[in-house]
Amino acid sequence: QVQLVESGGGLVQAGGSLRLSCAASGSIFSSSAMCWYRQAPGKQRDLVAGITPGGTTNYADSVKGRFTISRDNAKNTVYLQMNSLKPEDTAVYYCNMRRMTGDYWGQGTQVTVSS
Repeated sequence: QVQLVESGGGLVQAGGSLRLSCAASGSIFSSSAMCWYRQAPGKQRDLVAGITPGGTTNYADSVKGRFTISRDNAKNTVYLQMNSLKPEDTAVYYCNMRRMTGDYWGQGTQVTVSS
Protein backbone atom coordinates (compact mmCIF):
# COMPACT_ATOMS: atom_id res chain seq x y z
CA GLN A 1 0.00 0.00 0.00
CA VAL A 2 1.35 3.40 -1.00
CA GLN A 3 1.06 6.39 1.31
CA LEU A 4 1.55 9.95 0.13
CA VAL A 5 2.18 12.68 2.70
CA GLU A 6 2.11 16.32 1.64
CA SER A 7 3.70 19.20 3.52
CA GLY A 8 4.65 22.81 2.96
CA GLY A 9 1.29 24.51 2.68
CA GLY A 10 0.42 27.66 4.56
CA LEU A 11 -0.58 31.30 4.36
CA VAL A 12 1.38 33.63 2.12
CA GLN A 13 0.88 37.09 0.68
CA ALA A 14 0.28 37.61 -3.01
CA GLY A 15 3.57 37.58 -4.87
CA GLY A 16 5.15 35.24 -2.37
CA SER A 17 6.43 31.69 -2.73
CA LEU A 18 5.84 28.27 -1.21
CA ARG A 19 7.32 24.85 -1.85
CA LEU A 20 5.13 21.82 -1.40
CA SER A 21 6.59 18.39 -0.80
CA CYS A 22 5.03 14.95 -1.15
CA ALA A 23 6.81 11.97 0.33
CA ALA A 24 5.82 8.52 -0.90
CA SER A 25 6.19 5.21 0.85
CA GLY A 26 7.03 1.98 -0.94
CA SER A 27 9.33 1.09 -3.79
CA ILE A 28 7.35 2.13 -6.85
CA PHE A 29 7.89 5.88 -6.72
CA SER A 30 10.66 6.04 -9.31
CA SER A 31 8.55 4.20 -11.89
CA SER A 32 5.41 6.28 -11.29
CA ALA A 33 4.09 9.45 -12.83
CA MET A 34 3.41 12.03 -10.14
CA CYS A 35 1.00 14.94 -10.22
CA TRP A 36 -0.21 17.84 -8.16
CA TYR A 37 -3.90 18.73 -8.18
CA ARG A 38 -5.77 21.49 -6.41
CA GLN A 39 -9.33 22.05 -5.31
CA ALA A 40 -10.78 25.38 -4.31
CA PRO A 41 -14.00 25.57 -2.26
CA GLY A 42 -17.01 24.76 -4.39
CA LYS A 43 -14.91 23.84 -7.41
CA GLN A 44 -13.72 20.63 -9.00
CA ARG A 45 -10.28 19.19 -8.44
CA ASP A 46 -7.99 20.31 -11.26
CA LEU A 47 -4.59 19.14 -12.46
CA VAL A 48 -1.85 21.67 -11.70
CA ALA A 49 1.31 19.88 -12.85
CA GLY A 50 2.64 16.44 -13.64
CA ILE A 51 6.01 14.75 -14.05
CA THR A 52 6.79 11.42 -15.69
CA PRO A 53 9.28 8.88 -14.35
CA GLY A 54 11.74 10.24 -16.91
CA GLY A 55 11.27 13.82 -15.79
CA THR A 56 9.02 15.22 -18.52
CA THR A 57 6.74 17.87 -17.07
CA ASN A 58 3.43 19.46 -17.96
CA TYR A 59 1.51 22.35 -16.41
CA ALA A 60 -1.91 23.91 -16.37
CA ASP A 61 -1.94 27.12 -18.36
CA SER A 62 -2.83 29.07 -15.23
CA VAL A 63 0.47 28.19 -13.52
CA LYS A 64 2.93 28.04 -16.41
CA GLY A 65 5.98 30.16 -15.74
CA ARG A 66 5.18 30.41 -12.02
CA PHE A 67 5.14 26.81 -10.74
CA THR A 68 7.79 24.12 -11.14
CA ILE A 69 7.32 20.43 -10.45
CA SER A 70 10.35 18.27 -9.73
CA ARG A 71 11.16 14.91 -8.23
CA ASP A 72 13.93 13.29 -6.23
CA ASN A 73 13.74 9.55 -6.72
CA ALA A 74 16.40 8.91 -4.08
CA LYS A 75 14.09 10.53 -1.51
CA ASN A 76 10.81 9.24 -2.95
CA THR A 77 9.64 12.85 -3.00
CA VAL A 78 7.96 15.14 -5.50
CA TYR A 79 7.99 18.91 -5.11
CA LEU A 80 5.95 21.85 -6.32
CA GLN A 81 7.74 25.18 -6.22
CA MET A 82 5.16 27.94 -6.40
CA ASN A 83 6.30 31.49 -7.14
CA SER A 84 4.43 34.72 -7.79
CA LEU A 85 1.43 33.35 -5.96
CA LYS A 86 -1.98 34.88 -6.58
CA PRO A 87 -5.15 34.84 -4.47
CA GLU A 88 -6.73 32.57 -7.08
CA ASP A 89 -4.09 29.93 -6.26
CA THR A 90 -5.80 29.45 -2.90
CA ALA A 91 -6.87 25.81 -2.65
CA VAL A 92 -6.16 22.46 -1.07
CA TYR A 93 -3.28 20.90 -2.98
CA TYR A 94 -3.19 17.14 -3.43
CA CYS A 95 -0.36 14.86 -4.42
CA ASN A 96 -1.26 12.07 -6.84
CA MET A 97 0.58 8.94 -7.96
CA ARG A 98 -0.61 7.44 -11.22
CA ARG A 99 -0.42 3.69 -11.69
CA MET A 100 -1.96 1.40 -14.26
CA THR A 101 -3.75 -0.33 -11.39
CA GLY A 102 -5.18 2.91 -10.02
CA ASP A 103 -4.23 6.21 -8.46
CA TYR A 104 -3.06 7.03 -4.97
CA TRP A 105 -3.82 10.33 -3.25
CA GLY A 106 -2.41 12.27 -0.36
CA GLN A 107 -4.52 13.93 2.31
CA GLY A 108 -3.98 17.42 0.91
CA THR A 109 -2.32 20.57 2.18
CA GLN A 110 -3.97 23.99 2.36
CA VAL A 111 -2.46 26.91 0.49
CA THR A 112 -3.95 30.32 1.18
CA VAL A 113 -2.79 33.41 -0.69
CA SER A 114 -3.89 36.75 0.75
CA SER A 115 -4.27 39.86 -1.36
